[in-house]
Amino acid sequence: MKFSLSWLRDHLDTTASLDDICATLNRIGLEVENVDDPTERLAGFRTAKILEASRHPDADRLQLCRVSAGKGFEEVQVVCGAPNARTGLHVIFAPPGTYIPGSDMTIKPGKIRGQTSNGMLCSLRELGIGEETNGIAELPDGAPLGEDYVRYAKLDDPVIEIAITPNRGDALSVRGIARDLAAAGLGTLKPWLTKTVEGQGDCPIRWELDHPACSYVTGRLIRGVKNGPSPAWLQRRLESVGLRPQSALVDVTNYLMMNIGRPLHVFDASRLTGGRLSLTSGMGEHFRALDGQELILGKDDLVIVDDAGVQSLAGIIGGEASAVTNETVDVFVESALFDPVRIALTGRRLGVQTDARYRFERGVDPALVRSGLEAATALIVELCGGTPSEVTEAGAEPAWQRTASLRFERLATLGGLEIETDRAVDILEALGFEVQDRTAEKAVFSVPSWRNDVAAGHGLAQSETLDAAVAAQAAASVESMEAEADLVEEVLRIRGLDEVPALSLPRAHMVPAPAVTAQQARASLLRRLCAGRGLMETVGFSFVSDQDAALFEEVREDDRLLNPIATDLNQLRPTSIINLLRALGRNLAHGQGFAGDASFFELGPCFGQQGNRLVLAGVRGGVSARAPGQPAAEPSWMDAKADLMAVLTALGVAEASLSSTQDAPSYYHPGRSGVVRQGPKLVLGSFGELHPRVARHFGLGGTVALFEVTLDKVPLPKVKRKAAPALSALQPVRRDFAFLADRNVQIQDVLKAVRMADRKLITDVRLFDVFEGGSVPAGHRSLGVEVTLQPQKDSLTDAQLDALMAAVESSVQKATGATLRR
Repeated sequence: MKFSLSWLRDHLDTTASLDDICATLNRIGLEVENVDDPTERLAGFRTAKILEASRHPDADRLQLCRVSAGKGFEEVQVVCGAPNARTGLHVIFAPPGTYIPGSDMTIKPGKIRGQTSNGMLCSLRELGIGEETNGIAELPDGAPLGEDYVRYAKLDDPVIEIAITPNRGDALSVRGIARDLAAAGLGTLKPWLTKTVEGQGDCPIRWELDHPACSYVTGRLIRGVKNGPSPAWLQRRLESVGLRPQSALVDVTNYLMMNIGRPLHVFDASRLTGGRLSLTSGMGEHFRALDGQELILGKDDLVIVDDAGVQSLAGIIGGEASAVTNETVDVFVESALFDPVRIALTGRRLGVQTDARYRFERGVDPALVRSGLEAATALIVELCGGTPSEVTEAGAEPAWQRTASLRFERLATLGGLEIETDRAVDILEALGFEVQDRTAEKAVFSVPSWRNDVAAGHGLAQSETLDAAVAAQAAASVESMEAEADLVEEVLRIRGLDEVPALSLPRAHMVPAPAVTAQQARASLLRRLCAGRGLMETVGFSFVSDQDAALFEEVREDDRLLNPIATDLNQLRPTSIINLLRALGRNLAHGQGFAGDASFFELGPCFGQQGNRLVLAGVRGGVSARAPGQPAAEPSWMDAKADLMAVLTALGVAEASLSSTQDAPSYYHPGRSGVVRQGPKLVLGSFGELHPRVARHFGLGGTVALFEVTLDKVPLPKVKRKAAPALSALQPVRRDFAFLADRNVQIQDVLKAVRMADRKLITDVRLFDVFEGGSVPAGHRSLGVEVTLQPQKDSLTDAQLDALMAAVESSVQKATGATLRR
């Protein structure tokens, strides 16, 4: 919504400055988006006169102009290329240092083709206020010299543009804005009175209203008008808000729409047929609008028709067939009230956006239908002459009268601001709300006609389970609460939205809770880890057949389903390995698994003798893909152990704290499996190859490697800040050992003994070879161990290395009896 400062002062008696007005608008919720002040934008331009114009000696299309522009520029030379520059012409002069908005440049003194030029003679386009022309602007002969052009042209009128929220249809008029500013204490609202124009004779054009989207329509014929350009003051008003003046009749309707928020339309009465206008639905007609668009109208569109066809798209845009022209003698003025929803839907469907539609779909003042027509009649008669007829109308002004109550304590409890009751009442009265009843606790106000957003009566829809009386009572209760909230909003808005204290929502903790729990984060980590190791995730039923479950542990009746979804899903699974083996069998049967693809994992609940627990399990089957120099191979227990150790490492379990024993469950291969423990009692998981007996039951051939980790037994790592790694600048040293050990000696005991030789220098110990037979004595085996030494301060000398090697040999022999092979 745009309006000029002088236009605002037609309704508001105020001495406030432009800055004060803008600050107040922002404070009361009418956000200022832009201020265009020509006084600043066109600073420096002044009126002048060409004393003499002569041909440039070195250019055919340039002229040397001696220009007089008042004090300081009594006589200056300007080189000008405009064809209309001539002696005695009054012009607009831009002295050096002036910014030219239309050309985006600043004038500087200089020479053009060898001749001095100290300024510029301008066109209106170069000032940014006119159309393209073939020359400079020509001022009247009586124009003074050296006067500021903005003041001379009466352009010193700032234009303010504000943003309007959809509920504030009343603020789409200069008067509505002035009313808000007056209520905010920035002046006094001037009275706006329109006299009733006495008609002479009946109107020969009558209305026929048979459509629910229009409740009230009025009109009047004015005979003998003389249309033409509107006066300068009216053109300036319209131009200031971005509307192009057209003719006096059209300009009057646009002026009143912006001035008081009342959209109107004028028809050339001589181009109407049949003496009647009907409001009805479209019937597929082709309609040419005033802007030249060809529209096809449908049954949901409200139109105004005469005997010849559609003459107007009601509430949105008129038609070319009945448009007024400079030859118009008799004009018919229409003022009506249309349904906002119907106007919005029609405009959206047809893609037509007009100022009238913008106001109707947000709600206009229902009490201005007749008075708006009277105001238009008076202004048309004043500007164009003519004789008005009596008013013709159909329908009736809707019953917009309603009340709203305000409990004063709600200003603090709902609005959060303590306001004196008298001040609250004064604010509402200044906005047009009249007190009907008042006590110490509350007041009842009548709502003005222009505030259709307050106590609008949204109500509740009646349903089959809600009788009419209950629905009406509920609707009244909702409307009362909404109306009270509207009044609180109005008081706070005028008091100043910037004074409402900010209140943060309460927080239970200063640090917000994490989006996922530690268990959820751990599950997500393990899924990514297993996928990265080539296993595909499956999600299986928690039910299996009792025959499958019996292969893994003794079946418990407590885990039997009384009403299974299928006969082969009648038992809670003791392990998810069962589901994975079934999935592996189906994939192998379809030819998968011959390129390393038959590898699966599942993270889910398991039941049985060990209780309910969360288990991560995985299986590998088939053979790996063949490659040059690398034959296809089946998975082994070492692959399963590698998967298990990778999982435990990702969960933060130190590998040095783990040990392996050969007491895996019975469904594992007895010689190619193991259990991983942390300490002597805590079993974290198991790994190995599937027992051949179980493999035959599932119809699996070849080797199947599998692992299981009971996640409930793996402790969550303590949350602590990790220290930066102590990286040494020295090169690590690696040494290999071959220990001769009895077959009954556990390999992990040997590795542990090596670590214990020197915990600071030895950073890694790995088994790289196990050999039996040959020169190794019967009942023994040779264990190849790689030891990594990482010095921190000084490089190790040969003597230090020899001493460390001896310490490793001694530690292993003492702990396990193994000796170093010579």
